[in-house]
Amino acid sequence: MTQTNEIADLIAYLDASPSPRHAVASTVARLAGFDQVDETAAWVDVPQRGYVVRGGAIVAWVIPDGAAATMPFRIAGAHTDSPCLRVKPRPDKSSVGWKQLGVEVYGGILNNTWLDRDLGVAGLLVATDGSTSLVDVRTPIARVPQLAVHLDRGVNDTGLILDRQQHLAPVWGVGSSAPGDFARWIGEQAGLDAAPAWWELCLYDVQGAALIGADQSMLASGRLDNLLSCWAATSALTAAAPLDHIAIIVLNDHEEVGSMSTTGAAGPLLEAVLDRLVASRGGSSDDFHRTMAGSMCISADNAHAIHPNYPECHEPGHHPVINAGPALKVNANQRYATSAETAAAFQRACESADVPWQVFVSRNNMPCGSTIGPITSTRLGIATADIGVPQLSMHSARELCGADDPAHLANALTAFFD
Repeated sequence: MTQTNEIADLIAYLDASPSPRHAVASTVARLAGFDQVDETAAWVDVPQRGYVVRGGAIVAWVIPDGAAATMPFRIAGAHTDSPCLRVKPRPDKSSVGWKQLGVEVYGGILNNTWLDRDLGVAGLLVATDGSTSLVDVRTPIARVPQLAVHLDRGVNDTGLILDRQQHLAPVWGVGSSAPGDFARWIGEQAGLDAAPAWWELCLYDVQGAALIGADQSMLASGRLDNLLSCWAATSALTAAAPLDHIAIIVLNDHEEVGSMSTTGAAGPLLEAVLDRLVASRGGSSDDFHRTMAGSMCISADNAHAIHPNYPECHEPGHHPVINAGPALKVNANQRYATSAETAAAFQRACESADVPWQVFVSRNNMPCGSTIGPITSTRLGIATADIGVPQLSMHSARELCGADDPAHLANALTAFFD
């Protein structure tokens, strides 16, 4: 694809993926020629291009012809979830003539960015018989209104303080709510015969992803962290033609809340898939450990670009800028899994693809976050590098990155696979 087509495809991916389950569906739609493998079935004749879906996570692979049981893996990892507001199981509430939704804060959102935005709702519905369906109401149905400046005279001087329980409940109608109102409504929107019994639903800003700037050099969207990396990994895998290794992508769920789940990086999904891929080619337990020792993982999760209004928040000499390529993320305290060897390996991949690269290190007085990288590395004992596209407004309802960097990342990961 050309650069323009790549950005158009990324925008389509972002807009079609308002929840982790939708992100998995968007990924599957791009895996042309890949066959889905059932985890509950025996893995006897595993396809060379295949994938496994579990909830909001997916693992996909490309196996070369004649791959030995000990052929190493090259893995690109990312995560499908983003900080947001999730609808509670019993959300119907009323206050002074307004219908409101009970929501739970998911992950480390920037609270104020969710104010005064037109919100849609999307995610998974589960019927009383256990059947599931996806729903995406892309029209504005809710809003978290901010208190007027006339009633909060000091807000511009002392700052906005929001109580997550009291101040982030959106309005979605006028009048009084009755128990079951939202369940009946969302069931109707999904075309169900009855209200769903359970759900996993995200509120999201319905404004679509868009190129911005007079020169269209920037990309603004919700969920850039970390759907941009999911898209790049998927694009790289579909273009991969590995010869001496097996190319793998793993898009985990629940990274933003610690990865401790059956679909998170701390769970067994990736390890189980890799073990079964080795076993399907006649490999033993010893072969699996030999394979892990020779394998490598790239954990792709967006990095902090230097902020023009807050340059003092960044470590001197380590100022990632947008449209200058992905950043290697380094932390001596192992919040990132990058080592000197894995950094050099990713540098070689970038240089072979003619992709620029940068380095990110946090200030000593400003602890950094973490990623699936250290978790994956620890669980599998596999050499890992943490990298990511620089962006601003991380964990905002609407984030910002460079328009050139998504293609830079996809090309670097393609070179890593090839």
